[in-house]
Amino acid sequence: MKYKIILSTLLFFSLISESGFAQNTIHPTSSLYQYPKEPEVRQKLENWRDLKFGMIIHWGLYAVPGIIESWSICNEDWITRDSMSRYDDYKKWYWGLSKDFNPTKFDPESWAKAAKSAGMKYLVFTTKHHDGFNMFDTKYSDFKISNGPFANNPRADVAKYVFDAFRKENFMIGAYFSKPDWYTQYYWWDRYATPDRNVNYDIRKNPWRWNKYKEFTYNQINELTSNYGSVDILWLDGGWVRPLNTVNDEVRSWGAPIPPFSQEIDMPKIATMARKNQPGLLIVDRTVHGPYENYRTPEQTIPKTKSDTPWESCITLGGAWGYVPNDNFKTASKVIHTLIEVVAKGGSLLLGVGPTAEGTLLDAQVERLNEIGKWLDKNGEAIYGTRATDHFNENDIYFTKGKGNNLYALVKINEGSAPSASISWTKNIPKSGSKITLLGEDISLKWEKKGEKVLVYLPKEITEKYHSSPALALRFEK
Repeated sequence: MKYKIILSTLLFFSLISESGFAQNTIHPTSSLYQYPKEPEVRQKLENWRDLKFGMIIHWGLYAVPGIIESWSICNEDWITRDSMSRYDDYKKWYWGLSKDFNPTKFDPESWAKAAKSAGMKYLVFTTKHHDGFNMFDTKYSDFKISNGPFANNPRADVAKYVFDAFRKENFMIGAYFSKPDWYTQYYWWDRYATPDRNVNYDIRKNPWRWNKYKEFTYNQINELTSNYGSVDILWLDGGWVRPLNTVNDEVRSWGAPIPPFSQEIDMPKIATMARKNQPGLLIVDRTVHGPYENYRTPEQTIPKTKSDTPWESCITLGGAWGYVPNDNFKTASKVIHTLIEVVAKGGSLLLGVGPTAEGTLLDAQVERLNEIGKWLDKNGEAIYGTRATDHFNENDIYFTKGKGNNLYALVKINEGSAPSASISWTKNIPKSGSKITLLGEDISLKWEKKGEKVLVYLPKEITEKYHSSPALALRFEK
């Protein structure tokens, strides 16, 4: 009972994370980028860039009390716990949640159905977050969903059934894996205190222990890329685990101390093994710019301008990555507006959804996803398979480029408003005689060029029909 205050405080940190106030939230893009050299990887990267919209699922011990994922056991200034509690007691309580995590209503098929209904095309699932609790049946740790009250369930190897369910819906499959593991003695050694997110011993003085950690990490990634069917993306989180010479201002901005040694885990060796197991595998070593960050992942934010290099914004549907009670979910309109802006700037949107401890999605989450999908059913042509154009935005209009000669104008409409009777822009001028079509209606719209401005006219029946619609999508040739 003494953790009631803690839970409410941590919920606060979860809910404010969207603004970037909470720690470890914003991972901005950088100008440095290396395209993968392997033809199979380059082809998969282009295939991924066509998909545009995916789901990331955070699910683990933190769902049981409904608190921020993993971070409550990290001893840093931005984490607030009950001042009357002992840190070691809190960690023991948190680790002990493994005895309570029994998701008897686990239904990954319903998750996949909801994601498909939203128009999503790829999945990233948390196989292990920073707390070290494994959502797959690893042989290298007993701290796993398949070693607690859920052990005798025929679906105890959770990741397998999640991947299978989404694969049956033709999703590209991504495995989230945390490079730091705060549970294993090879990373947070009980001999010492755990002052922050970093390894809690000096690697230079304990090379054997760190080498065991590298071996442990290698073996778990080998399992994930060998035993779980086709995996398309290895999404590695925990960017402070990296070579010391790659630490930059972005890493320093997170506020955690920078140890005077490398926390490198031999990514070349891991990548070689993983791509031998999964030819063409995309590797996303988040924030570690170089050959193993095949696309960038700004978190809870959208870059200010477009980028022609591959990237995705990972943004939560609510205020938290995982399940928290009474979360405030974004409206479908807000998500659609976000998707439009992200895609027009050349990126993809990875939307965060957290199932309950029982293994189900909330009705409110499913309702939002269905609403998003209804809009994409009509307007997906302007989203999927597109690329950014030089003039990507003008006021509330965003532009995307199809693979042929088509351009699309996506007109955002404020919630509760109707579209204007005329739409105008000054860039991306349609070629003379071009037909401008309203997607979803397959009707041609009257338009004219006045000076440097294009004017497109909407019939009254269209403005009335699309009252409260999140956006319109127009097709034309330039």
